Amino acid sequence: MFTTAPGAHAFTPDDYADLIIRPVQDAAVAFQVATPVTTSATRMNVPIVEEDAGAAWLNEGDEIPADDAALGEDVAVPSKVAGLTIVSSELAEDSSPDAQQIVGQGLARSIARQVDAALFGNLPRPAPRGLEALPGVTAVAAPKKGANLDPFEEAISLAATEGAMLTAFVAHPRDALALALLKQQAGSNVPLLGPDPTQPTRKILSGVPLYVSRAVTPGTVWGLPKDRVLAITRRDVKVDVSADAFFTSDRVAVRGTMRATFSYPHPAAITKVTLTV
Repeated sequence: MFTTAPGAHAFTPDDYADLIIRPVQDAAVAFQVATPVTTSATRMNVPIVEEDAGAAWLNEGDEIPADDAALGEDVAVPSKVAGLTIVSSELAEDSSPDAQQIVGQGLARSIARQVDAALFGNLPRPAPRGLEALPGVTAVAAPKKGANLDPFEEAISLAATEGAMLTAFVAHPRDALALALLKQQAGSNVPLLGPDPTQPTRKILSGVPLYVSRAVTPGTVWGLPKDRVLAITRRDVKVDVSADAFFTSDRVAVRGTMRATFSYPHPAAITKVTLTV
């Protein structure tokens, strides 16, 4: 719902997706490397297949043996993440798309930083559980930082052993630079990492796109299969506008809130590569 404070008419509920949801999804690495899921419920039960149902070769006319799959579930409860920005009344009352975009981009950047910090870290509640707090991930140790790409090939192979395919590596900018500076051989100027044809400024690491986020712990590179990491958001994204607290300075507070969490149906398919000096 909207408040009736001055400037409220600058934003309508139909603008929420363009103002908050899509900019956050574009700015947050979390939404790029995970599968986005939207729900209207306050909680979401994510099914986990712990063991597949059996299958067998049979003669025509034979009875097909019944074999139940072993199922579990992860209960994902989206938590609130919010951003607040203070703007002048003139800007808040400007109904032009440019004015809305300026305000929305600021809120989106703030929320996106928190979403990434939650996914790649271990923040206290009420933030959702992040990868650093997730038990059961597959660990890979790099014997020497920057020596070669063998640890990442191992990560890809270990994920494949779990029946998963890594679709993204995510590193801190400092580690991403160290990897980008690797050369194909001593004395060569040819980089070991190739460019991503879909986004030339991004690198390809052992055939897998390398994403960069300041939220990742330095010395850690996460290997993620997109279908085994879910980024869940509630539909009730809100933008509220109020001039009450800043009446004497003729300014307006614009607040954006969304609820998000993460689910990891198959932690063993996620790899954590630890770079050593």
